[in-house]
Amino acid sequence: MATIQAKHAAKGTALITGASSGIGESLAGCFAAAGFDLVLVARSADKLQALAAALSARHSIQVRVEPADLSQPEAASALAAKLKRARVPVEVLVNNAGVLAQGLFAGMSAASQQQMIDLNVAGLTAMLSAFVPPMVERGSGRVLNVASIASFQPVPSLATYAATKAYVLSLTESLSEELRGSGVSVTALCPGITATRMLDTAIQANAQVSRIPGVLIGDVDDVARQGFEACLKGDVICVPGVVNQVAVLASRSTPKWLLRRLSGLLGRQVR
Repeated sequence: MATIQAKHAAKGTALITGASSGIGESLAGCFAAAGFDLVLVARSADKLQALAAALSARHSIQVRVEPADLSQPEAASALAAKLKRARVPVEVLVNNAGVLAQGLFAGMSAASQQQMIDLNVAGLTAMLSAFVPPMVERGSGRVLNVASIASFQPVPSLATYAATKAYVLSLTESLSEELRGSGVSVTALCPGITATRMLDTAIQANAQVSRIPGVLIGDVDDVARQGFEACLKGDVICVPGVVNQVAVLASRSTPKWLLRRLSGLLGRQVR
């Protein structure tokens, strides 16, 4: 762990998982610019250290680097205990860490499927269990769970990934009601296809993905900004981009059987 010292007090501490790249890195920039101290979590210590140095110098905040693999069962509780010993209360929890594997379910290994469940579902749930109770006890806090537009519909060739993100959305909506009036808000950020390393990996695995029109690919900084703003406002669901918002509305008004068929047709186009 490394701490980079600030010149003045901040608004509180935001803990961001999966902060070494993509949406997580951009969210770290948003919270830093708003004056929050940061706890940056990811597996890559070197990338986190570089980001911490840059954000601390630019925004005069404190940044802690905590390398961790949140797919491991005890990682979240160990991190929470460490921050408690250091007397670092977490005012904002951003659950961004996640993994995606593309392919037909029958052709993917059990290990690949389990990896998505361990991080996207179990790891996120463990982080909530570790950090939400202290927020409730204090009577203040905000949570931003990064789900996906895939949360709203079946996605053949991304079946397990979409199912994990549907879990994230459902859990977020349930918790938002459980915590109503507690001073703690819970928000789900549901981006569509976004220009991140995850998209690059998908393209490497399947060249057909590169045929996706550019108009459907969101800018990572814009997605992060909208998620950041929704979190601070206490919105329950944030879907960045007009095209994605229309797609969500359409999916919610389309009969399930027809939605499955349409998703299947689209999925076969990128196999």
